[in-house]
Amino acid sequence: MRSMTGFGQAGWQGNGRRIVVEARSLNQRSADARLNLPREYQPWEAELRQLVVAAVARGKVDVNVSRSGSSPSDYQVEIDEHLARAAVEGWRRLQRRLRLPGEIDVSLLAGRNEFVRVVERRRDPSADIPRVRRLLKAALAAMNREREREGQALGRDMRARAKRLAAIERALSQRTQKLLPELAQRVAERMARLLGDQPLSPERLAQEAALIAERADVTEELVRLRSHLQRLGALLGQRGPVGKALDFLLQEVHREVNTIASKSADLEVTNLTLEAKGEIEKLREQTQNVE
Repeated sequence: MRSMTGFGQAGWQGNGRRIVVEARSLNQRSADARLNLPREYQPWEAELRQLVVAAVARGKVDVNVSRSGSSPSDYQVEIDEHLARAAVEGWRRLQRRLRLPGEIDVSLLAGRNEFVRVVERRRDPSADIPRVRRLLKAALAAMNREREREGQALGRDMRARAKRLAAIERALSQRTQKLLPELAQRVAERMARLLGDQPLSPERLAQEAALIAERADVTEELVRLRSHLQRLGALLGQRGPVGKALDFLLQEVHREVNTIASKSADLEVTNLTLEAKGEIEKLREQTQNVE
């Protein structure tokens, strides 16, 4: 079992450059990926998105790819040699005409942007993509390790609650088996009060008792509830994505408990179903974070 929340990061550094990939996942009913990429990597967004979707079954995953720094090969110096030559020759002519002392050297050209210009080379971004792929896979693996760690804690809590639900189901079965004689006794006492001194017909008493017992019978609901709880235990011990199956199954468990509560007027049954509903609600809350 894995949680849907987690974080993973992977980075590379070399030649004065650094690339960092971060993956963060949050709860969501289906799988979705959102990528924040440098502009030059955007042509590969669809391919990188497929790597993300393949790594998760449920959850919203935000991926951020950042790069910083530069290497000497990222820049080049452009010299306007024709302009520089013309400028030096012009200064020399002026020096001869005015008979000026001194040497005309490279210092004349230093710091003059019209002669020397530093420009950034356009790197081929496709050379970075294999590295970005590897970093993304590593970040997703780290994120999933975090999701698995949290999923183990979720699983322990949910299995304990499922175990308590199974105990409640057994208690309900035992209690409902004892209710039929009590119901017959209640019907007899009620009819005796209503009829007063009039004789009580055994046939009428049996009919009334059978009708009430039929209305209060929860045998089918208990059978379905027991089956659902067995399936719940199996899912909680299963590897892989189980969140959607758990969500649907807990709806069925809640429906059966509701029906049992509505059919019974017994205080003990009512208290047991209220406790069961509390456990189911906590399980449903936990399921919202299960992949």
